Amino acid sequence: MMSDVALQIQHMNLYYETTHALNDISLDIKRHEALALIGPSGCGKSSFLRCLNRMNDLVPRTKVSGKVLLDGQDIYAPQVNTMLLRKRVGMVFQQANPFPLSIYDNIAYGPRLHGIKRKAELDTIVEKSLTNAALFDEVKDRLKTSALGLSGGQQQRLCIARALAVEPDVLLMDEPTSALDPLSMAKIEELIVQLKEHYTVVIVTHNMQQAARIADTTAFFLLGELVEVGATYDIFHAPRDKRCADYVMGRFG
Repeated sequence: MMSDVALQIQHMNLYYETTHALNDISLDIKRHEALALIGPSGCGKSSFLRCLNRMNDLVPRTKVSGKVLLDGQDIYAPQVNTMLLRKRVGMVFQQANPFPLSIYDNIAYGPRLHGIKRKAELDTIVEKSLTNAALFDEVKDRLKTSALGLSGGQQQRLCIARALAVEPDVLLMDEPTSALDPLSMAKIEELIVQLKEHYTVVIVTHNMQQAARIADTTAFFLLGELVEVGATYDIFHAPRDKRCADYVMGRFG
């Protein structure tokens, strides 16, 4: 029987050269939930997120200890293929980063990389991914035009569609709305609420109202430590740790 936990992080430490960036993090991330990571700048939220699909491997002289289990398999085991890992654990960045290609080719890029070549199959994936990212109706008549012609909010939804096109299990989002206007932000928040029906979503956000609106669970980080994690309502209304209470009350950060 499949566990209701998608990712298990066990005593994870992250070092950038001699800097101990994350200290002994243990956390279970449930399947089909939205987990928000909150805390002041530089507290380790984005570093933690990048550990979940080994993006930190791309940073020279980094070292990770402990375990990150995806469906019970340690993603840091030597035999793990990082390309296949990042197919299962997709990522959307703070700044929308569409490729300088057509809208269609942006979405088809990942599936082609993983061996899908038939046009009919690619057409289906492109339509489904754009629909799931609430973008298809807006772009269906211009799929062959450049993705760089889309608005900022549309570009970010395109990047979400691109991540969905390879059918991930987990979607990581690093402040996906921080560069967007309030209307675009609302669309992406609405989208995240829908996406967690099919995916596990982990989102870094500086916007505590956003965390309160979209997350089932919230984790508070401070100085590389996971200080408190719990149901979002409890974190915002009845935090157990004084440092978490001070942060959510706006006393620092």
